[in-house]
Amino acid sequence: MRALILSDIHGNLEALDAALETVAGAYDVLWNLGDLVGYGASPNQVIDRVRPLAQLNVRGNHDRVCCGLTPTTGFNPVARAAATWTRDELTAANTNWLRTVPQGPLHPEAPGVTCAHGSPLHEDHYILNMRDAWAPLQQMPTDITFFGHTHIQGGFSQKEHDWHELRPRFNTRNEAESWTMPLPSGTRHLINPGSIGQPRDCDWRAAFAIYNSDAAEVTFHRVPYDLVTAQGRILLAGLPERLAARLRDGR
Repeated sequence: MRALILSDIHGNLEALDAALETVAGAYDVLWNLGDLVGYGASPNQVIDRVRPLAQLNVRGNHDRVCCGLTPTTGFNPVARAAATWTRDELTAANTNWLRTVPQGPLHPEAPGVTCAHGSPLHEDHYILNMRDAWAPLQQMPTDITFFGHTHIQGGFSQKEHDWHELRPRFNTRNEAESWTMPLPSGTRHLINPGSIGQPRDCDWRAAFAIYNSDAAEVTFHRVPYDLVTAQGRILLAGLPERLAARLRDGR
């Protein structure tokens, strides 16, 4: 079984389309780890793309706020402005659907796997370093947990007393690339596919991953997309200019 794992699309239609086109026919199921909306200017189009394709959806914090389940109180001014715009932009059907997306962690049909947006122990907690990863790696009932929220591709692993931070190794910043990591038996993993729509690891390309359960491996992908059009949509929508500028920087 090959699962395409997407996270943190954030209303970036151009990045999403580039990713889906790159791996068309190369996966069996799609798992969405949340934050379909917020920041980007194509929230309805992104939801309309993902809904028919995804076998599993986990809600993200921006999904929750943009559909009105919780207020924007904890957001910074830029995120708050984007969430308010998105809430007004969403169709009634997409707003209602977002309200039904379940909170993680969820367990897909693949055995031994957990899917979450933030930490599987708390959906709003970030896993940024080994200190953050320690408790989830110890407490999760499955050996593999896929998570998002940080917009940083990679993850963490633990086997007995050995702990490692995982970062894919790519050669360029302008072409489509992939990097495959084995998942050895007896090792526990927290794996972040990265952000489709707003990476924050200083690589502007759309980030995602494919998990192959038969081969026991994860392949990380980076794919360039039509950045200028994505930025233009943000500016034409009247969203904060910072949201367009940061797409080029990947941070």
